[in-house]
Amino acid sequence: MKEQDKLYRIAFALAMFTIFYNVAEGLISTYLGFEDESLALFGFGTDSFIEVISGLGIAHMVLRIQKNPDSNRDNFERTALRVTGFAFYLLVVGLVVSSVYNIWTGHKPLTTFWGVIISSISILVMWILVWWKRKVGKRLNSAPILADANCTLVCIYMSIILLISSGVYELFQIPYIDSLGTLGLAYFAFTEGKECFEKARSNKHCCCD
Repeated sequence: MKEQDKLYRIAFALAMFTIFYNVAEGLISTYLGFEDESLALFGFGTDSFIEVISGLGIAHMVLRIQKNPDSNRDNFERTALRVTGFAFYLLVVGLVVSSVYNIWTGHKPLTTFWGVIISSISILVMWILVWWKRKVGKRLNSAPILADANCTLVCIYMSIILLISSGVYELFQIPYIDSLGTLGLAYFAFTEGKECFEKARSNKHCCCD
């Protein structure tokens, strides 16, 4: 029992770290994205803030299943999922409209250097989180924690998109690549929003399983 309690504490600590990391990533990315006029980096930072809401639901979930591993999703988690889903849909609209406008006007970022740096750090951090969450989830034989680890992979995919678009622009100065990368982020934001609403309506742990 002591070993199990220790693992649940680790799972909760990982959830809290994810929250604080996303707050820091969101603040830095939106600031630098605004300063460098990089829509992809700004959108990436906005997504990080939305992930904070999702992270609160995950932290609550860990505490719930620690008390009762067989319990179903409660009202707090369902509300957090709905709010997160709605926020993702708003983000999608903002990213798509801004991307189309930037392409129409021929706007290009001043630099995408920080997009390369931030996305590289994010890939490393999120991959470590996925590995650690999977390790804890397997030892606890917890489907919810394993599902959360799988869903964290979406953050890695978004980081890869930011890395590619920022890196290509920084190297070759290809027009519109920042806006195209933003549309890629919008696609994953839409899938995350859709999944949030699906999970809020059911007890399924993760639609990306």
